Amino acid sequence: MGTINDFISDYGYNNDWFVEFVNDTVNQQRVNKVLDVKEYLAGKHAINKRPPEMFNNKPFIPRKIVLSYAKRLLEFGTAYLIGNKVTLTGNEKVVNAVSAIYKNGYDKINFDIVHNVNRFGNSYEYTYIKDGKITSKLIDAADSFPVIDSENEYIAFVESYTTANNVSVYNVYYPDRVEKYSNAGGDLHHRGTYNNLTGLPVIYRNDNPIDDVFGRSDLDDYMSILDSMEDLLSRSVDAFYKYITGIPVVTGQQLKGDGLPTEIVGGGLVLDSDSTFEFIQNKFDHAAFETLYKHLMTSLLDVSSTPGVVIGKVDISNLSEVSIKLLFSLSNLKAMMTEKFIREGMKQRHEKFRRLLEMQGKRFTDQEWDTLDVAFQYAMPQSEKDIIDNLSKLREMGAISIQSIHEQAPYITDVNSEMVRLGEEGTKVHVESQYI
Repeated sequence: MGTINDFISDYGYNNDWFVEFVNDTVNQQRVNKVLDVKEYLAGKHAINKRPPEMFNNKPFIPRKIVLSYAKRLLEFGTAYLIGNKVTLTGNEKVVNAVSAIYKNGYDKINFDIVHNVNRFGNSYEYTYIKDGKITSKLIDAADSFPVIDSENEYIAFVESYTTANNVSVYNVYYPDRVEKYSNAGGDLHHRGTYNNLTGLPVIYRNDNPIDDVFGRSDLDDYMSILDSMEDLLSRSVDAFYKYITGIPVVTGQQLKGDGLPTEIVGGGLVLDSDSTFEFIQNKFDHAAFETLYKHLMTSLLDVSSTPGVVIGKVDISNLSEVSIKLLFSLSNLKAMMTEKFIREGMKQRHEKFRRLLEMQGKRFTDQEWDTLDVAFQYAMPQSEKDIIDNLSKLREMGAISIQSIHEQAPYITDVNSEMVRLGEEGTKVHVESQYI
């Protein structure tokens, strides 16, 4: 494995190598793509660039209808995978230690990690100790610059951002230390060096067939379809309003005069006996519009692996459990693919947890720690009655413990508290039975 000094030498950087590295064209292109995704999700779509037009020799401002389906689809993908809390499994001592860490806000951190991966393709987490507690911070994808050497090894990490008062800050992570720099006052200067107890930040990513480090935003699959839907809808609305009034056409001879008195009929035309007057309108082909829009919507849902029922595009009733599983089969497939990469990142996180726990005096053998695993519970609709019936049958067969039942039961959120209460109830019943 190469060192950072080898990397600096191979690429010809100077002492302030991280500044040059951040400003490399490849890194700036990647950051600009992240910023483009943020702007798109904030409502800056291609349809907003439609220029003014001329209609009837007058300026016409075209419709710019923005559809926010991308936000909903990304939120669905995140909530489907991580909306339900992950469950830790393995050796009881290890699980208890890691669960205590997870109670320190990690449900939100896990959700944000998956959401960032879906939106930007990557998420970055740095684990450290704050006020005696193990915690993590997420580094913005637009501020993150992992350093990968020529052998595709991850050797350093640069966090770079600009503050509101236009000061550039650089936090450079090495395996053993973190160095901070800024250009406050005009010149770049060193602000301090700090011990790094957990190594480099964890890189989370999703599937990208052309890159092993940087994932691919799900938005890349949706954007072209959504642009077509917005363009079709905006132009169709323009066409409808432009031509709805029609063109007045008079056939034959119009009689001379001022027409009928306005106080009688509100104005009008007086025509000869063989003359006609009518408005001729362009026909709006709503059937063609409906067909095109429907096909685009179906394609969007298929590509995003989102069942139409989720956003109210399909009416359903009285579905069996098998039918529900078929409806969400694509969603399950997509979640499984993302889970594979998220699980890989969590495994690295847990190794950092182990290192910090051992510094706090809590030691575990390799055999104990290797049992630690994470179970994801997808947010697929399920019948609560069926779940309870199945758990009851498993208990009758002696195939499941009380604690496992509590972990799977839909009405129990705090398993540990519920187990304590059951223990207290059992003790109370036992004591009372002795006096009966």
